[in-house]
Amino acid sequence: MTNQHITSNALKEVNQYFNFELQHTDKKTKARAGEIKTPHGIIKTPVFMPVGTHGAVKAQSPRELLEMQIEIILANTYHLHLTPGSELVAKASGLHKFINWPNAILTDSGGFQVFSLKDKKIDENGVSFTGVKGKKILLTPEESIRIQQNLGADIMMAFDECIPYPATLEYTKKSIARTHRWLSRCINSWTNPKQALFGIIQGSTFKETRAICVEEVAKLDLPGLAIGGVSVGEGPGLMEEIVSITTPLMPTNKPRYVMGVGNPEDLIMIWENGIDMSDCIIPTKFARGGTLFTNRGKIRITHRKYRHDFYPIEPNCRCYTCLNFSRSYVKHLFDSNEILGTILATTHNIAFYKNLAERARVAILNDQFTEFKKDFFNNYRSQPESESETES
Repeated sequence: MTNQHITSNALKEVNQYFNFELQHTDKKTKARAGEIKTPHGIIKTPVFMPVGTHGAVKAQSPRELLEMQIEIILANTYHLHLTPGSELVAKASGLHKFINWPNAILTDSGGFQVFSLKDKKIDENGVSFTGVKGKKILLTPEESIRIQQNLGADIMMAFDECIPYPATLEYTKKSIARTHRWLSRCINSWTNPKQALFGIIQGSTFKETRAICVEEVAKLDLPGLAIGGVSVGEGPGLMEEIVSITTPLMPTNKPRYVMGVGNPEDLIMIWENGIDMSDCIIPTKFARGGTLFTNRGKIRITHRKYRHDFYPIEPNCRCYTCLNFSRSYVKHLFDSNEILGTILATTHNIAFYKNLAERARVAILNDQFTEFKKDFFNNYRSQPESESETES
């Protein structure tokens, strides 16, 4: 059980700087629209956050993201701790100044990256592992919060154990008990009320343990809650089951975040269940491999059929790529191994994800999420995924 001796003054004062307003819930579903107020701007929800692991969204400059009106990005505590180090970032007046990003930033705790390492040791104190050049590193709840406060993120994530899949019920119960003890230590280490701290709900695939986690985290009255431990190999069916049984137990007056999700169809699912925030490397990673998202499904731009295709990636898209370049040209860039191809593909994919969230928000505000979902899937599934051939 969570230690209730919480002494953090930041927990008492955070509402001065961070606030969530639930504006509307769709009448036919659980889908929600709202706004999150942070010291670096307002975030309209539902929102998809592009991932900037090292303080940079791959193949994008901050200017390009601002032109797309991206309101928040995610950075990685673990990687920024390894290099350049949070002390250096703090000397640069925080991550916002260091990377010249004026809008909101969320940092994860490093838990997912640490627990994906093979060479690690987990105990009550924290997790020890080998970093760059063989350096031994101990990451504790206190250290994770210290690093994130050095980075100056608007939203920090509590340090937890990301339970692997599959896991036994016995292992899961022991793991979540330790995660809740770590959560208390995170709160007690949290000193800056301008940085909101979110708790993470683990529990693997078990309804019982998910319910325990929601109860333990919710009673601490943190600024937000996240569902962790999904998209770790359990498959879309189990992911939907976890989200659908967990979300209704979560407070309605706090932002709800599903970590590490996902594909467009996953986003539709979590939004329908009442989730407000999500992140994933998929749009940027797929772009670098030449896979682009459209409203009629994914396309592989390196396929030979696009050699003489002078239409935009998505005819109705208003992103920089689609307004200025053809599929033929983007294919040529990939064929020529030109970095501009990656940049243009990434620009489009991020714009597609942002547009999808914006369309979902409008549908929710008009009680039309069911119609939006039906229309999206009628079009998205019409594109045959048979473009594995990459010859020019």
